[in-house]
Amino acid sequence: MNKQPNPNSQLDDDLWTEEERAEPAASQMDIAYAELFNSPDGDKVLRHLKSITLDQPCWVPGSDPSYGFHREGQNSIIRQIENRIRRVKDG
Repeated sequence: MNKQPNPNSQLDDDLWTEEERAEPAASQMDIAYAELFNSPDGDKVLRHLKSITLDQPCWVPGSDPSYGFHREGQNSIIRQIENRIRRVKDG
């Protein structure tokens, strides 16, 4: 049976080549982030940043919709830091 890619899913593995699915190699900046946040104080700061961003709601009913966009921007910074650290750890 020839499996067809799901046209409604941009994440379907059949749509991407092996190279496109591969994670990029860690950069020098990724290494700098990993070293910074690998210390006890760096870990404490990252946990604090998560607690005031990722662990909080992005938007609550009744608030201005632009608040959700602003909050997602904050969250994306923390996700970028975590992704940089992960690239270094995963080698």
